[in-house]
Amino acid sequence: MKRAALWLVQVVGEGNVFTKTELRDAFPDVAQIDRRMRDLRDFGWKIDTKREDIDLDANEQRYVQRGEAVWEPGRGTRPKTAITVNQRRELLAAYGHKCSSCGATPGDKYTDSEITAQLDVAKREVRLPNGTKAQQYVVECNRCRVGGIGSTYDVPALLSEAVSLPSLELDILKTWIKQDARTFSAVEDLWAKYRALPADARDFFRDGLK
Repeated sequence: MKRAALWLVQVVGEGNVFTKTELRDAFPDVAQIDRRMRDLRDFGWKIDTKREDIDLDANEQRYVQRGEAVWEPGRGTRPKTAITVNQRRELLAAYGHKCSSCGATPGDKYTDSEITAQLDVAKREVRLPNGTKAQQYVVECNRCRVGGIGSTYDVPALLSEAVSLPSLELDILKTWIKQDARTFSAVEDLWAKYRALPADARDFFRDGLK
C-alpha cells in the first residue's frame, strides 16, 4: 500500500488518470495490488473509479487527492479491530441507508454532476462532554466521507453553539432533532429551486420578480 501511494505521488500525479494495467505492470511482484490501492481510501486518499467519475472507462481510475503520508514511520497502520460485516449491516440499517451528513441514498445523483452516491461506514474521532476522545462509526456517502477525514467532532463545542441560539431557533433545532429530519420553509424551498436553475433561467426569474 505504501509503495502504491508513492507511485501515485511520484509517477501519476494528482488529477491524472491511470489504468489497472499500468498499476499491475508497475508492481508485478505484488499480489492483489488493486486491493492495496483501495486500502489508501481508509487514510484519506481520493481515488475515483467510473462509479464516482462517469468520464472514466471501466479500466481507468483517477488519482484525485493525496491523503495521509502512509509511508512515514508510524503512519498507515490499520487499527487492530475492524468493523465486521454484520456490524456494517446494522449501522447502515440504523442510519436508514442514508448519508448522515447530506441524506443521500445509494444511487442518488449529486445535483452538480452525473456521479451517484455510494454509502460506506467511516470511523471518526469524537470529543465527548467529559473531555475524552473516542473513535465512533458513522455512515456517509463517498463525497461526505472524504470531506470528514481527519476531523474531530467536538460535542461540547456543538452544545455550546446550540444553547447560545435564540430560543425560537433552538426550538426549531430540537424539532429537527426529534424528527431526525430538517423541514424547510416556503422561502427556503423556493431558494433551493432557484439555485437549481441554469444561469440564463435565473435571469428570467429575477426579471420576473421586478
